[in-house]
Order: sequence, then structure tokens, then C-alpha cells
Amino acid sequence: MTLLKRCMGWGIGLIQNFRQDGDNLRVKRFRATVRSSEFRALSWRLLLSYVGAMGAVFTLSTVAIYQSVAHSLYARLDERMVTLADAAAHNLPAILAGQQVEASPPLAQPDDDGDLDLPWQDLQEASQGLEWFDAQGQLQGRSGSQFFGGPLQPGSGFQTQQAEEMYVLTVPVYASRSETPRQLLGYVRVSQSAAAEHEELERLLYGMGWGGVLAIALIGTTGWWLTQRSLQPIEQSVHQLKQFTADASHELRSPITAIRTAVEVMQTHPERIHPADVTKLELIASATQHMGRLVEDLLILARSDTSSDHSSSTGIAIPIDELLDDLVQWLQPQAQTQAIQLATTPLPEVQVRGDADQLRRLFLNLLENALHYTPAGGSVQVSLALQDAYPPFACIHVKDTGIGIAPEQIPHVFDRFWRADQARDRRSGGTGLGLAIAQAIARIHGGKITVTSQLGVGSCFRVEIPAIAPQKTPQT
Repeated sequence: MTLLKRCMGWGIGLIQNFRQDGDNLRVKRFRATVRSSEFRALSWRLLLSYVGAMGAVFTLSTVAIYQSVAHSLYARLDERMVTLADAAAHNLPAILAGQQVEASPPLAQPDDDGDLDLPWQDLQEASQGLEWFDAQGQLQGRSGSQFFGGPLQPGSGFQTQQAEEMYVLTVPVYASRSETPRQLLGYVRVSQSAAAEHEELERLLYGMGWGGVLAIALIGTTGWWLTQRSLQPIEQSVHQLKQFTADASHELRSPITAIRTAVEVMQTHPERIHPADVTKLELIASATQHMGRLVEDLLILARSDTSSDHSSSTGIAIPIDELLDDLVQWLQPQAQTQAIQLATTPLPEVQVRGDADQLRRLFLNLLENALHYTPAGGSVQVSLALQDAYPPFACIHVKDTGIGIAPEQIPHVFDRFWRADQARDRRSGGTGLGLAIAQAIARIHGGKITVTSQLGVGSCFRVEIPAIAPQKTPQT
């Protein structure tokens, strides 16, 4: 027993010392995190939404103010034209009799129609013009400087015409209001220039335009400040959660390694183990192995969350065709046990730059996922192609004839701890991190993973990773 304990202590100490330096460096790199791209994108989305909403409110308010002011200006213009036409209508009988009406009457006095007659000379403005017509529409007299050049359009009731910046009002004039039927004497037409109103509206629109630009700038500035303030506690919480995951994963590796080493050392001396404890040790070893893999998964996810560096830029050249071929050969016994045909198409020689262990983990997860969800008698096929682009990239397909994925579930395939119900029924255990790990590794290497699937037909995972351009041999 003393020798057994010494062996266990030596094994645990060697493994812990071997990993201590590298793990400490990784933990320090986790803690030196910067603002994540997800939060930057979220900040911009929130800012654009805020500015867009405030801009829409400001635009609607500007339109409402402009329409209100315009309606008020033109209502006053119409009121002045109606007042002038009503005052000038009293002079139509005198004009038809050939009398001069340019002189202003001495005082306004009530006549037989019962209203107060105001002198139109005192009401007329420089931007207006008056015209008197007889019942046949013939011009009998005019006064002012602004006239509508078109012909008279007689008719019953109130008529308004608009031509460019000129407004026209035509009013019929009757002999007496008490007669039935009334006798039409003629018409009075008032022409009014709306240039002043248009200029005032243009000044209003110009001022609101510059005011809107200033308002949008202020809204954007304050919106950015508010967005940063509102996201700061959320980002801090997410960062602390990611940091906790990274630290916890790192700290859990040592005790798990110690337990695994102890169990392995004990299993190497079966004569010292009681027969009733053999099964227990096997269960402990299996659970420790499963927990160790889960910790490694969490550590990879934490590294992908907290690090923006791509290992593809500093990694070594890896022959991806050989890596895929080795994985397929290693998984052949499992595929044969499940009666699944696992094969590869002819793989061209393609090299990528990155971490060999991580890339092996990526494609191992995809292949194990395909084998788990493919029923007996199905097939899993791996293919590789070099896309001649700039920069070039390796395109790997893992295609199976499994149960497939529903269209509404495809967007959630790479979510952490997510599994479709059908998959959960077929596969017990697991953590639901396999595809999330694969996606994280692909992103670390500057690549991406996409999936196409159909229920009852199968799925196809496509991995794109930047490749090393093949060297061209000089022609002799």
C-alpha cells in the first residue's frame, strides 16, 4: 500500500507540474479580455434602433408642424381674399353703370343688405388684384398689380383656383338678397400672390431641416452614451460568467486529473483491489473521463469567448487530408459495430494552418455526431476539396443518411446544451456541446460551419477553413 500511494503521488505530481505553466498562461490570457464583438454589434444595433425611432418621431413631428403652419397661413390668405371680394362686390353696380370707384368712400355705412360695407381700397394689399365682370363674363374694371391671366370661369358658389404662386377667388354678385329668384349682376375675381407664404414656409422648412440634423446628432451622442451605460452591467455580468467558466474549468482539471491518475494507478495493481471494488473503479474511471471531457469542452468554449486571436495565423501547417483519413480509420470499428458504412472520397492534399488537436476535435465531433444519429444500414461520407479562391480555403463535407433536422431547429443546432427531441431520444448522455465546440474551433481558425438537412433523409455539415496555397512547381 505504501508503494501504491507513492506511485499515485508521483503520477499526480508529474501531471500537475507538466500542465501548470501552460495553464497559468492561458488563464492570464483569459483575464486580459477586451470588449467582445458581440457586444459591439449589440451596441450598434441598439444605437441605430434608438436613433431610428427618435428620427421617425422627429420626422412625424416636423411634418405635423409644417402642415399646421401651412394650413394656418393659407387659411389667413383665403380669409383676406374673401373679405376683399365681399367688400369689392358692393362696387360692381357702380362699375357696370360706368362710374369711377377708385376714390375711397367717406365712411362705411349699412346698406339695404344689413351688413357693414367696408371700403375695399382700405383692404386691398399690394400683392392682390381685383377684377369686376358683368353677368356675361366680360371684364369691366380692375384694380391692383397682381392679376390672374386666365379667362373667367363663372359658376355658382365659391371657386378657388391655383396657378403657380397665384391664388384666385371668384365670387358671384347678385342685385338683392331678398329677391326670388335673385338677379345675377356679375362677378368679382380676387387674385392673390402667395410668394410671401411660400417664402415663410421655405424658411420654416430650412430651419427645421438644420434643427433636425442637430437633433439627430445630439440624439446619436446621447443614445451612444445611454447605450454604453445600459450595457455596461450586462457586459460585466457576461464577462464574469465567462471568466468563471474559464477559471472553473481550469481549476477542475487538477482534481479530475488526480482522480483519473489515482484510478489508473490502482487499476495497474489489480492484486491490491478487492474484487467487489473492480466495478466501482471502472465506474469512477468512466465518470472521470466524461467529466474531464466536459471540462475540456468548457475550457475550449471559454477560450473562444475570451480570445479574439485566431490560431490559424500562428499555428503549424497541418495536412487536413491525413487528419481526416486517420479519424475515419480510427472510427471504423465503431461504425462497423453500428452497421454504418463510414468512408471517404479521394482526398486531395490540402494543408491548413492551426492547432492539430483542436482540428481533430472539430472533425471528431462532427463524425461522432453523424454516427450517433444515423441508424443501422446508413452511411457517413467525408469529402474534401480545395476552393481556388483568394485566399484559398479547404471545404470539408460530412454527409450522413441519419434522422435529419427539422427546418425550424436548424438555427439552434450550434447552440450550447441544445439538442433536438429526436436526437435526445436516440442518444442518452452527452452534454449537447459537440457542435458548439466544433463551431468555436472553426471560428478560432478563421472558418465557419454551415448545415443543410432534411427530416428522414440526412444532414450535411460543411466546414470552411482557410488553407495554405499550394506551391507551384516551376516548369522546366
